[in-house]
Amino acid sequence: MKCEKCQIETFLPFTCPYCGGHFCSEHRLPENHECPRRELARLPKEEMQSTTAQGPKSYEYTVTCAPRGKTKGIIRFGKKEVWHLVIATLLVVGVGLSYTGLPGFLSESHSVDYVLLTVFAVIFSASFLTHELAHKLVAQKEGYWAEFRLTLIGVALTLLSIMPTFFKIISPGAVMINGLEDRQRIGKISIAGPATNMTLSIMFLGASILVPSYSGILLTGAAFNSWIALFNLIPYGIFDGLKVFAWSRKTWAFAFGLSLALTALSYILIS
Repeated sequence: MKCEKCQIETFLPFTCPYCGGHFCSEHRLPENHECPRRELARLPKEEMQSTTAQGPKSYEYTVTCAPRGKTKGIIRFGKKEVWHLVIATLLVVGVGLSYTGLPGFLSESHSVDYVLLTVFAVIFSASFLTHELAHKLVAQKEGYWAEFRLTLIGVALTLLSIMPTFFKIISPGAVMINGLEDRQRIGKISIAGPATNMTLSIMFLGASILVPSYSGILLTGAAFNSWIALFNLIPYGIFDGLKVFAWSRKTWAFAFGLSLALTALSYILIS
């Protein structure tokens, strides 16, 4: 995202709590970006609350903090975040259950095997959750505020994907982080999600060899996870790959190459 003041690309923009704009670290203060509502920064707290009592906009989060160094302990969840995660999980499970036409889920009589389909839906949703939670866990350990949030466009696209269509988009939301921008830390946070999916892909590939009777569904799980990793490692736009590439090109090249190899191997074994 570009800073609205200097137009410089910034991986972790600051959100002004007064005007709602997004800025780099140099222009994050109201006086540095000529905030049209900067007078609110000088009002007493009670007066400022009454002035901004219109209520927050949907999907607008203005938490501001800085990394305090690496932290220890269990992963922390906010109440709003839990509800967003529950809704996102239900949406992803719905998409997983929509894959009724895959050959691996049809019995000899060509009817849907709902047990296998349910297992696949669980694998499907777990792969999505572990990706997002990996981002959150690493971000919190690095000292950032990090919580999962649904997005309106993402929810709409995921709902459409529940319908029996060929192309599926599973992106009901993402982990939002806030704090001072640090290219190395942001790179580590960004690689965490794809790395988790590559690990799951390798585990499913190994399990398909050990348990050949369930190789179909296990290979499908391997292919799905490797594809998630490959897609997210595209070094463009809002994808994780751009942040990893900006941090370490060698790390990005290795991760992208591995995810590409796992994707190719999974689809070859399925066919």
